[in-house]
Amino acid sequence: MKKFFTTICAAALLMTGCGGEKISSTDEKIFTYGTMAYGVAMENVGTNPHESYSGWSTLRYGIGETLFKFNERMELEPWLAESFEQVDDFTIKIKINDAAKFSNGKKVDGAAVKKCLEALIKNHDRAPRDLKISAIEADGQFVTIKSSEKMPALLNYLSDPYGCIIDVDEGVKENIVVGTGSYKAVKVTDTQIDLVKNENYWGAVKPKLDKIIVKSITDGDTLTMAMQNGELDAVQGLPYASLQLFKDGYKISQAETSRVYQAAFNFKTPELQDLNVRKAISMAIDKENFCKVLLNGNGAPAIGAFPANLPFGGDKVHTVSYDLDGAKKLLAEAGWSDSDGDGYVDKDGKNLELRYLTYTSRQELPLLAEAAQASLKNIGVKLNVNATDNYKSFLKSGDYDIFSKAIVTAPTGDGEYYFTSHIVPGAVDNAGNYDSEQIAALENELHNTYGADKRSELAIKISQQVLDDCALFYASHLRMSFVMKPNVEGFTAHPSDYYEIRPELDKK
Repeated sequence: MKKFFTTICAAALLMTGCGGEKISSTDEKIFTYGTMAYGVAMENVGTNPHESYSGWSTLRYGIGETLFKFNERMELEPWLAESFEQVDDFTIKIKINDAAKFSNGKKVDGAAVKKCLEALIKNHDRAPRDLKISAIEADGQFVTIKSSEKMPALLNYLSDPYGCIIDVDEGVKENIVVGTGSYKAVKVTDTQIDLVKNENYWGAVKPKLDKIIVKSITDGDTLTMAMQNGELDAVQGLPYASLQLFKDGYKISQAETSRVYQAAFNFKTPELQDLNVRKAISMAIDKENFCKVLLNGNGAPAIGAFPANLPFGGDKVHTVSYDLDGAKKLLAEAGWSDSDGDGYVDKDGKNLELRYLTYTSRQELPLLAEAAQASLKNIGVKLNVNATDNYKSFLKSGDYDIFSKAIVTAPTGDGEYYFTSHIVPGAVDNAGNYDSEQIAALENELHNTYGADKRSELAIKISQQVLDDCALFYASHLRMSFVMKPNVEGFTAHPSDYYEIRPELDKK
C-alpha cells in the first residue's frame, strides 16, 4: 500500500460589462484580465466542469479545485485531498482535507465528492471513458473509488479540469457553479466572467482582490492595444510579434507547456490512406521556420506529441525531417506526378487537392495553415484552407482531409490522457479516424501498467508508432506567456496551462 500526504466585448467596452453596465465605482481592488483562451470555439464557455471543456475555465480562473494538483515539475500533490491509499489495483481511498469548504460555506466531505463525481461520469463526454469508475463509497471525510479495471493514472485523470469538485446540490444557475476556489463567479457570458472574492475560502493563503474581470478578446491587435492603453492589468495569448512591445515597463511570465500544434490526417480520405502521401506532406512542412519566423521563437519544433521536459517526450522519439526533394520522390513512388504541367501532381486525371480545416480563435493555427499551404505547393499538392470557428460542423460532416488544432497533450502529467482522447480507435477527438491494432494493444498494456518509468517506456512506444504511421503531423510546442503591469504580483504561467487565478494574485 502507498500513501500520498500533503508534502471583450470590443476594446471600447473593456471597462464595462458586456451589457454596458459599469463594473465598479468604488475603491475596490479590481483585476482586469484579457485572454484569448476563453470562448465558444474553445468549448470552455461557462463554469460547469461537467460540460465539454468548461472545467478549464473553472480551474483557470480560481473558481474550482481538484482533489490533487500539479506542481511546477508536473508532479502530483494533494489539494482538496489530504492523502490517499491505494487499497488494491482497482480501489483507491482518498481522505478529504478537513478544512475544505465550498464558497457557500458548506463543508466538503466524502458525500459531496461522491455526488460530484457521480454527476461527472453521468454527464461528461470524456470522463467515463477516462476514469472507468464502477462504484463510489463515502464515509465521513473519506471517499473510496472502485474502478472496473486497473487505473494506474486515476489520480492524474481526477486532476483534469473536469475533476473540479463542485456542490452538485446547488446546481448550475446561469452558467455558474459553486466551487471551492479562492474566487466565485457572479456573472458568466460567452465573452466574460465576473468574479468576486470567496470570503469562505479554506486555503492557507486568502484571496487578495475584491473583483476579477476575465474578458475574452480573441483579436490579437485588440488585445495588444487594450494592454498598451492600460485598460487591462494582464493578458494571455498576445500575438508573438507583440511581445517585444512589452519588454520595458511590464512583467512577463513564461512557461514551457505541452500544448502542441498538430494536424491529423483523415484516414477516410482515399489519397491519405497511402503512407507515402502522408509522409511526403509531413516532410514538406518546415516546422523550424514556422517556429523561428511565424512564432517569433516562442515555440519549439515538435518531434512528437510531447515536449522535451517530459520523460516520454522530445527526442525520445524520431520522425521524418524537412526534405522537399524527398517528399517529391515519395509522391512519385505513390504514382503522383505533374502530367499536365499545371504545377500540381495528379493521378488518374485528378490533382492531389486536399481540404485543410482549422480555427481562428488560436491565432497561430491560421499561420500554420498558410505555411502548410505554401510549403505543399512546392511539392505540387494543392491545399484549400478552411479556417473557421464553426469547425465542429465540418468535423461532424466529414468535410475535411486534414484537421489542425492546438491541444495540451499531457495536462495530467501522463501520456495516456492524450492517447485515449485523440489516438486510440474510437477516441472522442480522434479526428483522423486513425485505427491501429498496434496502438490499441500498446494502449491496453499502458492502461494496466503501474510505475512511472514503465509507463513512460510504453508512452514512447505508442508515440513512435503514431509517427511511423504518419497519422499526425506535429509542428510546435507552445511557450505560454503572460504579460502584466509592474504592480501585479502572484500571476505566473504554469506548465499545465491551468491555475491562472490563484489566491496569491495581487495588485500593489
